[in-house]
Amino acid sequence: MNLRRLFAIWHARNLEFLRDRSTLAFNFLFPLALVIAFVVIFGGEARSLFKVGVLAPPGTVLDDRLHPFLGTRHIEFYRVESAGLDDAVRRVERHQADLLLDLRDGNRYWVNTDSPKGYLAEKLLLESAPGRAIRQPVTGAAVRYVDWLLPGILGMNMMFSCLFGVGYVVVRYRKSGFLRRLSATPVTAMEFGGAQILSRLLLTISVTALLYGALTLVIPFRNEGSALLLLLVAIAGAMAMIALGFLMAARFRSEELANGVINLASWPMMLLSGVWFSLEGAPAWLRIASEALPLTQMLNAARAVMLDGAGLPEVWPQIGVLLAMAVVFLAIAAAGFRWRAD
Repeated sequence: MNLRRLFAIWHARNLEFLRDRSTLAFNFLFPLALVIAFVVIFGGEARSLFKVGVLAPPGTVLDDRLHPFLGTRHIEFYRVESAGLDDAVRRVERHQADLLLDLRDGNRYWVNTDSPKGYLAEKLLLESAPGRAIRQPVTGAAVRYVDWLLPGILGMNMMFSCLFGVGYVVVRYRKSGFLRRLSATPVTAMEFGGAQILSRLLLTISVTALLYGALTLVIPFRNEGSALLLLLVAIAGAMAMIALGFLMAARFRSEELANGVINLASWPMMLLSGVWFSLEGAPAWLRIASEALPLTQMLNAARAVMLDGAGLPEVWPQIGVLLAMAVVFLAIAAAGFRWRAD
């Protein structure tokens, strides 16, 4: 081994990396942004032991002046609107909330008789104000973590397949000169992008369907809704994420930069779209921002179908948003598409 040649190649590669300002900046800024994101999500106060929904008169503050129970420490009280009563009761049935307290006319509360945490939360309520509320018992099996996690894992796998399967490949086509030769043909950027979406869509949906079928044989998981509706949700979500991958690759010339930018898009979706955990304890602005991510819309719809048995009217808003995202991303990418690497 010639150490001089090795050192010369090592030195040239270092200079190449340092001169690629965008890639260098990404390698510094991405870990910094990731740490800041974790601090924002998990760096607040310690998590409460119990979670209690409260229906209160409009304009009132949720504190012990409204009810002594609201002054209990280590309980997370969140306001429930009247229109969301059915959903709030369902959360108690599914063990996602420990108690639901109605402080409007009549003072009622709902508790799941099968929930250990609900039992303790009820004891604290009755001790703080004996005889001040009417008990409304409900029952229901808990949503297991595997039931919550399965849509997230499948969605994450689809996300990586869509973003890297299109974004990275298009940049490689551009760098190798394939797109430059293709530009001499009558093919338009919209046609090229549409073909990429349809090709990757077929592959992604086929692989996901096979995974879903294999998992049904290995793991007993919950699916209360229609498999066909779940397939429609997956198709809409895949189209949106493939179009996003095409958008990110529309002008990049460096494979390293494209890889970094795709990671920059995929990691926030992994953290903020509910793949591993719910964002209910995160700041309100963060939960609102997560709704702009295609993976969030797809997972919300998929979990509504699988865990709650939702039908097409309930998940159509998410499907519509995903289809609109796909159209917008594809149109923007086609308008600014770069055929040549130079």
